[in-house]
Amino acid sequence: MCKYIFVTGGVCSSLGKGIAVASIGALLKASGQKVFTQKLDPYLNVDPGTMSPFQHGEVFVTDDGGETDLDLGHYERFIDTSLSKLSSVTTGKVYGEVLDKERQGDFLGRTIQIIPHITNAIKNKITEAAKKGKCDIMMVEIGGTVGDIEGLPYLEAIRQMRYEYGPENVFFIHLTLLPYLAASKELKTKPTQASVRELRSIGIQPDMILARADHPIKKEHLKKIALFCDVDEKYVIPAQTVGSIYEVPLNLQQYKITELIAKKLHLGRIKPDIKEWESVDKKIKAKKKPLRIALVGKYTGLDDAYLSVIESIKIACYHANRDPKIIWISSEKLEENDSKTWDQLKKADGMVVPGGFGVRGVEGKIMAAKYARENKIPYLGLCLGMQIMTIEFARHVLKNNKITSEEFDEKGKTTKDNYIIHFLPGQSITSDKGGTLRLGQYPCRLKKASRVGKLYGKSLIHERHRHRYEVNNKFIKPLEKSGMTFSGIYPKGNLVEIAEINDHPFMIGSQFHPEFKSRPNKPHPLFKGFIQAAK
Repeated sequence: MCKYIFVTGGVCSSLGKGIAVASIGALLKASGQKVFTQKLDPYLNVDPGTMSPFQHGEVFVTDDGGETDLDLGHYERFIDTSLSKLSSVTTGKVYGEVLDKERQGDFLGRTIQIIPHITNAIKNKITEAAKKGKCDIMMVEIGGTVGDIEGLPYLEAIRQMRYEYGPENVFFIHLTLLPYLAASKELKTKPTQASVRELRSIGIQPDMILARADHPIKKEHLKKIALFCDVDEKYVIPAQTVGSIYEVPLNLQQYKITELIAKKLHLGRIKPDIKEWESVDKKIKAKKKPLRIALVGKYTGLDDAYLSVIESIKIACYHANRDPKIIWISSEKLEENDSKTWDQLKKADGMVVPGGFGVRGVEGKIMAAKYARENKIPYLGLCLGMQIMTIEFARHVLKNNKITSEEFDEKGKTTKDNYIIHFLPGQSITSDKGGTLRLGQYPCRLKKASRVGKLYGKSLIHERHRHRYEVNNKFIKPLEKSGMTFSGIYPKGNLVEIAEINDHPFMIGSQFHPEFKSRPNKPHPLFKGFIQAAK
């Protein structure tokens, strides 16, 4: 029977529940267990697809086209397991499905209530994911913080699962903050006690507590938490802030966390093989020369907006024995010719232009691509970044500054003949209120003699997409004659997936998002090649 591990958070948000789930999942997988993960988000949005990156961070995309919370990126990177739409559940999805069934008469006219109808739907989402994920252990993160009113149905659902499946099959972990008071120079356990008391008031007794703090946690703190929260002292684990998120699995395992979980869940004697994590940790901590990478975007006020891109850059740098230094560049300030921003860009050893939607900041990105091309600065364009690179090159070689994208053109100011990036509704696989998208994993055929063919070392790859517009095929021949190679093609639709400029150390753009497939022990080929060129 599948075992369930539920992770809740207390005191405040952003404590790192996602990293905790990812780390514990990675350790259990390294112990021989098959692990599948899921995030339960209490917000009413159906998914993060239409949410602002400034508020919610990046949208992580699964193979089957799910637009999900960024924590799924952590799960995939750490556990190295491809997830699906089943891994992302929101209140919007749950209520929508229950109300649809009610309208269709599935409930035979009964009054629809939070308990049992919503809680049953939540439990069904969890067990369905576990069944289809064919896992030994199902790890589930409950979004938000204990005490939030919108999270109560989820807590009630997992309480019921403990009752229905028994304590040998359901394990509760509570991640909570120990705040530090500068005046008295001490950590305080009272908020943790209050958070656990809140959990216990609705019938959930945590089996394990992860105590988060930015300062050293003393044994007296752990004893106090154990006493007041009624948790075995061995199961109160210090989770002190570390230098890198990839150090967390090693930090947790020093307290034999997998063995403790195995004992409660009757998994037998297990011990993780942590050699790969030790190797990654060694690479991160080794002394390295800095490598300055400019990230040219319009959501530069929030790291989470480009989380997978940043992690992919870091991973590739660690494996190249370089210390990543991210230089945040606002493309809007480039448009304004802000001298400080341009000075910062010119200090970079390499440049990444990530994805995005809308016209804002686009011309600034085109200016950055022009600078990279003219000055032979290694350039990696992701999704929109590939389109930007193509537009800039076309303007240069075709001597036409009106060339643009149908997406960016304002109210038809140019003719369709100038749309190098255009909308192809027949190629979309899903739809939303904002238009149609090409979402999820697609095959891509590579030209063997191309730079990307050598980087990947194979002719057929599969990568994830999230975009609406495609390269206009009528521009392919004139651009290839002028020095651009379209080295990756989606065979079914004959669509451009990868472009590269021949007379350049490294100027490559991908229509897809390679950042979603980087792993701590295995940098993505495009990021690996980019960092090698930049160093």
